[in-house]
Amino acid sequence: MRTIAIIGAGQSGAQLALGLLDRGYDVTLVTDRGPDEIRRGQVMSSQCMFDTALRTERALGLDAWQEQCPQISGISLSLAGDGDSIGWTAALDGPARSVDQRVKCAAWLERYEDADGKLVVRAATVTDLEEYARSHDLVVVATGKGELGRIFQRDTERSPYDRPQRALALTYVTGALPRPGDAVVDLRIVPGVGEYFTFPAFTVSGPCEIMVFEGVPGGPMDCWDDVRTPDEHLARSLDLLQRFFPDEYERCRSAVLTDDGGVLRGRLTPTVRKPVAQLPSGRQVLGMADAVVLCDPITGQGSNNAAQAAEHYLDNIVRHGSGEFTAAWMQRTFDGYWRGWAQWAVAWTNSLLAGVQPHQLRLLTEAAELPAVAAALANGFDDPRTLYPWWSEPAETDRLLAEKRAQSDSAFDVRDLRRALGQYATGVTVVTARAADGRKVGMTANSFTSVSLDPPLVLWCPGKNQPSTPDFTSATHFAVNILAADQHHLSRQFATPADDKFAGAPTGEGVGGTPLLEGAVARFQCRTLQCLDAGDHLVMLGEVERYDAPGGDPLVFHSGSYRLAAKHPDV
Repeated sequence: MRTIAIIGAGQSGAQLALGLLDRGYDVTLVTDRGPDEIRRGQVMSSQCMFDTALRTERALGLDAWQEQCPQISGISLSLAGDGDSIGWTAALDGPARSVDQRVKCAAWLERYEDADGKLVVRAATVTDLEEYARSHDLVVVATGKGELGRIFQRDTERSPYDRPQRALALTYVTGALPRPGDAVVDLRIVPGVGEYFTFPAFTVSGPCEIMVFEGVPGGPMDCWDDVRTPDEHLARSLDLLQRFFPDEYERCRSAVLTDDGGVLRGRLTPTVRKPVAQLPSGRQVLGMADAVVLCDPITGQGSNNAAQAAEHYLDNIVRHGSGEFTAAWMQRTFDGYWRGWAQWAVAWTNSLLAGVQPHQLRLLTEAAELPAVAAALANGFDDPRTLYPWWSEPAETDRLLAEKRAQSDSAFDVRDLRRALGQYATGVTVVTARAADGRKVGMTANSFTSVSLDPPLVLWCPGKNQPSTPDFTSATHFAVNILAADQHHLSRQFATPADDKFAGAPTGEGVGGTPLLEGAVARFQCRTLQCLDAGDHLVMLGEVERYDAPGGDPLVFHSGSYRLAAKHPDV
């Protein structure tokens, strides 16, 4: 039985520990506080969890607060300007929720103990890491507190900031007047001053609201250093609302703290660190979540990053089987998480810290008139990968705005039509080709079907605006790789913009130099016959020249989620 020690029992550490325990691993979870201490302690974060991250909890049966926790249905954003302010509200594709980590992590630790997991309650030191590294197959450090955070070297290329970019304050309250309309994350941006956002949550005493203040250093919202008590913290919060957001002050003027632990103040430097740390003995440990990727809360990515990291590390550990957890394996595990998720969350967060650029201001402005743009921005909080490249590149901004204007003239609500079409379950493929300049290109697609057996024809449909579509249309051949159930990580990897989507993916070479993914349940090597215009997509018709089909359980996609195929019990 593989033995794994996890240091830190926050969102990522506890989630990973429970996932590994459920799969039969011998897990030791080390935390500086037990469940009762956590419940009685101070709040740890603002933790607005969006649907994509919540799915990682649901997959493990850990989302226990659906009935008690208020649902957050959308994002409301306003930006103060020299003239008129910009403002809009858009729905999230799936509801978000915020469960106080004092509630969640305490309950998860109790569940872990009930499942006979080994829980060690003590503040771990580097000396402890040495002992765990000697006695366990793998040590994962899931906390960046104190000296443990310092053992991971700062990645200077991925860390543009060397000091805090905001003065942070959290205030958990009850007693505010209800907000009109559906519950949302209400984000307000005042250039040069900072940001304020609030949303409903569930805490130790029940439903509440969380206020988050983000003050630009040296500005008027950087005003917490003289606050000493919870009551002073609440008074300062209300003073800021009265000064900068008077409508919000009127709504919250009678609010009271949920408890004396319902406040938090501090500053953090957004930092990415190298994921593998070498201990004095020469043994290595693997960093996860905040230990190696620390984001400012401005876009609410911290707990979402942690959940995604836990899922990715769990998948990689399980797929690794009985192999040795080498430093190279540790680096590959982090690299996959970075490429597939974290880099986009970090870029999104850092872009707002840096200030809204002119093309981004256009997006925010157009969103007030084009609901489809507002929806795309809102759902970027849920999955930051979907914001790129149009959030960062002005030319792509123009392309997106043109596309959304055209969609606004459609006879159907495009998002609702996409949801309806998603009821048709499909397999998942990665289509690959060799570009004219020799580069390997690939993209995830579920628009694949057989057309004819004689001659053997298949088709698939890339979007016209996909960056690699011109490479496919100019290639003589393409390959359709039908993914296996355990290759959902490749589906995400090839659906996400990257300089090298093939990094870490085992490949072979087929007809015309076309890259082939190893481990697929079937692969079809095709000569491109025809490329047809079809609305906002192309139809690429190919003749199968070679194929192989080792078989196995396929990856299935239905209603926006990955699924597993199972034989029908009545058949």
